[in-house]
Amino acid sequence: MLDMFSPPGMGYDRGITTFSPDGRLFQVEYAIEAVRRGTTALGMICSDGVVLAVEKRVLPLQESMHIQKIFKINNQIAACISGLTADARVLIDQARIKSEVHALSYDELISVESVTKEICDLKQLYTQNAGVRPFGVSLLIGGIDPTGECRLYVTDPSGAYWAYNANAIGSGEQEVKDFLEKNYTPDINVEATKVLSIKALMKVIEGEINHENIDMVVISKEKGAIEFIREDALNELLSSQEIQDFKETLKKSPTEK
Repeated sequence: MLDMFSPPGMGYDRGITTFSPDGRLFQVEYAIEAVRRGTTALGMICSDGVVLAVEKRVLPLQESMHIQKIFKINNQIAACISGLTADARVLIDQARIKSEVHALSYDELISVESVTKEICDLKQLYTQNAGVRPFGVSLLIGGIDPTGECRLYVTDPSGAYWAYNANAIGSGEQEVKDFLEKNYTPDINVEATKVLSIKALMKVIEGEINHENIDMVVISKEKGAIEFIREDALNELLSSQEIQDFKETLKKSPTEK
């Protein structure tokens, strides 16, 4: 009898295999909402590599070095995340296994898109089986293909993925996208991209930005390897004149932040 008085649509969010009358899977939408509430992450392809950067939210008693938002998949591919970190670790582990299996089977490095597809195939599988829930995490996957081309892909909790030159995910996604649309150019080099990444994160991070609340990685086309930016290098970037000038600009125009 109680079901007779239930609001229209009630119950469609209780099962992953149940579509609502208007064709929606609410569990997938809830997973997407988990990403929207996560920390901001961004990625950019530049003329000589790929740069990934991410915000880290550090609690007062927490050690920032143990907050991991960027993961190495192999020597040429890395991913930054927004959403549930525990879900991300499962996907990253699967990507690492697939990468090693590919290298052993074919004696060549796996492409960035192949890694992305493997992750998204698993994500999609968890949107169509009863007794499971979707992965509440999105990944920005960047790297260098065996052909030498730089690639950047964004994955969705639904299992969809898209290629971009620059993009952002997380709570500050739209503000960072707007900033990148105005300031990003494909011919930008790695050093300028690192500065642009910090500026973009400054638009969305509350309070003072420092080496404890951001993380950054560079996948260099020349070196063909991943470089995690060290604390001293981050401090040097943050103290540069260009960043200081940008900080003053934000203070003068708080509404733009």
